[in-house]
Amino acid sequence: MAGHDIPEPADRKRKRLADAASADLRAAEEARPQPCDPAFRHGVVVGFDGSTSSERALAYAIGMARRSGSGLIIVHVANRLPTTVWAGCEPPVFVDVPDHRTEVLGLELACADYLAEVPWILVERGGDICHELEEVGREYSADAIVVGSTHGIMGRIFGSVAGRLAKRAQRPVVVIP
Repeated sequence: MAGHDIPEPADRKRKRLADAASADLRAAEEARPQPCDPAFRHGVVVGFDGSTSSERALAYAIGMARRSGSGLIIVHVANRLPTTVWAGCEPPVFVDVPDHRTEVLGLELACADYLAEVPWILVERGGDICHELEEVGREYSADAIVVGSTHGIMGRIFGSVAGRLAKRAQRPVVVIP
């Protein structure tokens, strides 16, 4: 019958909608970042920037990872600074500052004898330190996040990373003095 549509049964229509929904779900799963190395799942995340307090935190995290038989995820967060140029009435834009310290820290860690006892990786991130440490902890399903305490005027003015992280983290935070 030319020009006349035969209505589609409701069951077939529901099946097509379900197939489309499952295809959308598969596409979303493929677009997500690939899962982290399973050897480091449920590991210990430690914030490290080469400072004395972060070295103490690293030493504690190494012992913690060794005792639990898990991997160590060392995180270096590069600085992000707001630009000083305001275009019209738009908010400032954050710019990633090139930070070659991660490469230097990675080389120093690779040569360190004290890291030979545990499997470890170095992860570089850019942005807010608290947010990035918690995000890495979530990605790796970390058992704990270890950070060093902040000593100095900047920590007193802006609040320490350890204090802010302990307030918002979804996993245990160990603060090393």
